[in-house]
Amino acid sequence: MNVSWTLLLAFLGLIFGHGLPGAIVGGIAGFIIDSLKQGQRRRATPEAGGYIGPLFALLGAVAKSDGRVSEAEIAVAERLMSRMGLDVEQRKQAIGSFNSGKQPEFDVTPAIDGLRQWVGMRRDHAFPVLDVVIETVLAEGNPPPEKMSILRQLAFALRVSDMELMALMAMKGYAWNAAAGGQRRGYGTGSSGGSYVPPQRNTNGPDPYTVLGIERSVDDRAVKRAYRKLISEHHPDRLGDLPEDMRKRAESRASEINAAYERIKADRGFK
Repeated sequence: MNVSWTLLLAFLGLIFGHGLPGAIVGGIAGFIIDSLKQGQRRRATPEAGGYIGPLFALLGAVAKSDGRVSEAEIAVAERLMSRMGLDVEQRKQAIGSFNSGKQPEFDVTPAIDGLRQWVGMRRDHAFPVLDVVIETVLAEGNPPPEKMSILRQLAFALRVSDMELMALMAMKGYAWNAAAGGQRRGYGTGSSGGSYVPPQRNTNGPDPYTVLGIERSVDDRAVKRAYRKLISEHHPDRLGDLPEDMRKRAESRASEINAAYERIKADRGFK
């Protein structure tokens, strides 16, 4: 344990706190600070492999949520196992977890909680996890409410807002159907009447304002603020010990954010 605060405050307590009683009080206070800092460090780095069980169980639940598991959804899980470079034991765990998630009585809450614990306080790790789940949600095209409901539960648990989730969906080729009269909070869950639909293909990529999670009506200062916040969360140097596939997803997300910001800057003419 890093005992710097323990020793420092004990020393200060000895000098300024009338001897041994002050040293004891200072040492206790320092020990508490050191313990909190150690806990933060443990939470900052996800446990290697700790995501496999809950992630693939949740993918199985998403696939089965509309009543059947399609070949496209199975293919997504298989590609994911290959891209993540799982070894034999990890692949067995992933397949077993996926099959468990497909069971009618499966409760997604423990799986979501497992991913929340694995991500910890690292929001930059939350987005690659969501990106993986979104692949299954969109495997068959326009997602039904059941799949969107699970996805939104996961996003909420990982402290990702509806607007941020919408931006991730947009990067997969889907956009909110404003013409359906829905509010953005609905996500096809029946609360708004809206749904995700495949947009007209745009060679310039997804809507840059959606990628940054802002409205077109915001001023330049708000654009810059949104960009700085997002890129600070998604910068590759901050990703730490992520699985290679998730690291590539996060790096791709950072590239999308940069591209969106450059497009808005060019359109608005600011630097």
